[in-house]
Amino acid sequence: MSTIASLLLSREKMATKVSTECVVLSNGVKMPILGLGTSHHGGFSQSAVVYALRDCGIRLIDTAKRYGCEEKLGAAIKQSGVPREQIFVTTKLWPLDYGYESTKTAFKESCKRLGVDYLDLYLIHWPDCPRGKGQDNRTIRADTWRALEDLYSKGLCKAIGVSNFLIPHLEQLIQDCTVVPHVNQVEYHPYQNPRDLIKFCQAHHIAVEGYCPLAKGCALNEPAITAIAAKYHKMPAQILIRWSIQSGVITIPKSTKEERIRENCQVFDFSLSREDMDHLDSLHDGRKMCELSSITNLVMNSG
Repeated sequence: MSTIASLLLSREKMATKVSTECVVLSNGVKMPILGLGTSHHGGFSQSAVVYALRDCGIRLIDTAKRYGCEEKLGAAIKQSGVPREQIFVTTKLWPLDYGYESTKTAFKESCKRLGVDYLDLYLIHWPDCPRGKGQDNRTIRADTWRALEDLYSKGLCKAIGVSNFLIPHLEQLIQDCTVVPHVNQVEYHPYQNPRDLIKFCQAHHIAVEGYCPLAKGCALNEPAITAIAAKYHKMPAQILIRWSIQSGVITIPKSTKEERIRENCQVFDFSLSREDMDHLDSLHDGRKMCELSSITNLVMNSG
């Protein structure tokens, strides 16, 4: 390889490396503002995770027991060669495991599958609880949260939080708990910009983490977004991710393709103007890409 070609390759690799920008959680823990999400139904690729960690500098990986890929993710982390202490690992507790003792058991099982001794962030995946638990949702959530607080106090979780919680769920949990959730992970993109929920989280020092930042691809052809992308000479996905992180939201786009992961990382070399941020904010129409009612029915009728 020529000297010039080597230099160009080196520059390309440097440009791929993600920023070390972090959000400082209420307990002082630093959480990367950009990470890689995973999911079930083809939403995991071991080689893609290795690439994200080793070649792109991604240091936040999000998964869940529900996704069925914790063991494969653990293998990818080891394969990447990146030291465990440099990777912010998040997984989630599925409702079938809610309850004080069962939560602790599920935590140990997730750690075993991931091949880790601790989690950087452990989340309650869903606010609703299976009918078979025999108690009301609030009581089960409180008992479950008490288990997370114990894991946190023992240093087994660096931070604890919730996912898909709305204001009423958070209000109840704050009344019932000792440790206020450090993070609330919710669907977040221009079509789904829950301002009241975000304001509530900010008021209680709860960091907001957004999944589905590309609206499952539906926002990529939105005229307003493609116009802004052309203005900045960026791809629509990069505009969406930049809007999310510039809004202060921890962002976890999913992809199993190396070129898309690389593209998604290249969002720290520009900023959106206030006018363009406001324009993207105005696209909110309440659309959700994740059908919450079907998930609630799945949860409520399980167990």
